Amino acid sequence: MSRAVALGIVALLGALPSQALEVSDAPTRLLRSPRTGAVELKLGGYKPRIDTEEGLSGRPYADTFGNESMLLFEVELQRYFYQGMGSAGLGFSAGYAEKYADAVTRTGEPALEKTALKVVPLKLNGLYKFDYAAFRWGVPLVPYGKLGLIYMPWWINKGSDTQLVDGREAKGGRWGYGLTLGASFLLDVLEPRLARDFDSDLGVNHSYFFAEWTYAEVNNFGGSGLVLSSRHWMFGLALDY
Repeated sequence: MSRAVALGIVALLGALPSQALEVSDAPTRLLRSPRTGAVELKLGGYKPRIDTEEGLSGRPYADTFGNESMLLFEVELQRYFYQGMGSAGLGFSAGYAEKYADAVTRTGEPALEKTALKVVPLKLNGLYKFDYAAFRWGVPLVPYGKLGLIYMPWWINKGSDTQLVDGREAKGGRWGYGLTLGASFLLDVLEPRLARDFDSDLGVNHSYFFAEWTYAEVNNFGGSGLVLSSRHWMFGLALDY
């Protein structure tokens, strides 16, 4: 490059406004969409405490289905009404679980037909999440609790030659209450840039993996009849929106 060309470039740069040469070193502001609630998808093992009902002569659940739990799937929608020192709101969830086994005749012999117990847990919960430390200080663990009302429709499908209700379909619904304690792991800390893209593209503020334990008493508040109470774990994915 000749001396004349170099002097020309210097002169051109000097003629530009000083603002054009400035490079800001201020951090990029993290913008997020409004956060109003969450959705949870979860799986777990549900084992109803049917055999604890008073007055039973045997163990109908264990004798029919064994000691294995039912696979329970639930979806919960949450709405936050307070966000400050944590988040508080209401949640509604619906689930489904079923268990199949060989039907049993009145003489106690296995029948050709199958019998199945099916339940649809419906829950209305008040909830609180201590997510202040996660958003303020970057602590990725978020403990939370839920307390609420449960209504659980149930029905039994079976063959015509069984011990139960002369071969007819038995069904009903049971009321109760439940307490849930859990902890979520904030996935944003693993891939912050992907989390920002997830928010800007889909409106998902945060995502979590979580585990929770539920104490449920579903026996019409101590009334007689089928006991669908349980103590069970659930695991899943939660998305703030």
